Amino acid sequence: MALGKLLHQKKKEENEKTKIRINQPGAGSPSLLAEEEQIVLTLVYLRHNLSFQLLGLLFQVSESTAHNIFTYWQTLFEGELPPSLLEQIKKFQEEEEKEIVLEMLTDYELIVDSAEQPIERPSDYQEQKKYYSGKQKRHTLKSQFVVLPKAEDIIDVVIGKPGPTSDIKICQQTLNKFKITQTFSADKAYIGETQIITPHKKPKKGELTEEQIKENKALSSNRIFVEHLIRVVKVFKVVQERFRLHKSRYKSVLLTVCGLVRLRISSLILEMIESSKSGEVIDVIASLEVRSRKSEVRSFFL
Repeated sequence: MALGKLLHQKKKEENEKTKIRINQPGAGSPSLLAEEEQIVLTLVYLRHNLSFQLLGLLFQVSESTAHNIFTYWQTLFEGELPPSLLEQIKKFQEEEEKEIVLEMLTDYELIVDSAEQPIERPSDYQEQKKYYSGKQKRHTLKSQFVVLPKAEDIIDVVIGKPGPTSDIKICQQTLNKFKITQTFSADKAYIGETQIITPHKKPKKGELTEEQIKENKALSSNRIFVEHLIRVVKVFKVVQERFRLHKSRYKSVLLTVCGLVRLRISSLILEMIESSKSGEVIDVIASLEVRSRKSEVRSFFL
């Protein structure tokens, strides 16, 4: 809550620098809801996927006001909470530090998987064909998650691909973000990519050996953590149930949710900076930590 209020204050100060004023600061109608209530409204929408009409009734504001409040705070959180480690590096770090982090990631076997979410059926027939997933039997958007072992952090996320797009095709489009020596583990949907370790496929009219079955079980027990993290993301029903907003807003909303999830699982570490005179919080910085196999910690203060 304090973080949201601080980000809001910073946003207002930035707007004041570029605004050409006619009235004095503070003039005009006061907000119908306090900042805390506006933040709660935004989180309630993300968590429970209620209609704006119902949110308006709950918070005693109009439907359009509820929508405007949500849009403001959701956009604010999206801009300030990096949804993945790679986005955090891209936004805050120098190129040399980025290369160090990418090299450190090669110590890990990253886990990759995708998830689909139903959307409203497009009115145009060609659009319907584009987004209709034969696997899900409905119109969907697909997102891919790359995570650390034991789901300690979201390393990369690709959002909003049409449902019929194959998992391996999405992955191939993102491998250039990583070192050529980076390894991944995934399910059978990713068979065929040399950097990705996948389960042994049962041969036609044949059986797997005992050793292959054992290796498949070990891979599955390590890979299950990406499913756990996707489940944490889908705690926010706005990315679990049918997405009712226009699909052009899907990426923005899911990026916001990923940023909140990283904050929740403590992979995104925010440090409050206090004034030496007043003791009030005056800024927030993100601290980045990447652990190597030797349990060393390298931190970059952004």
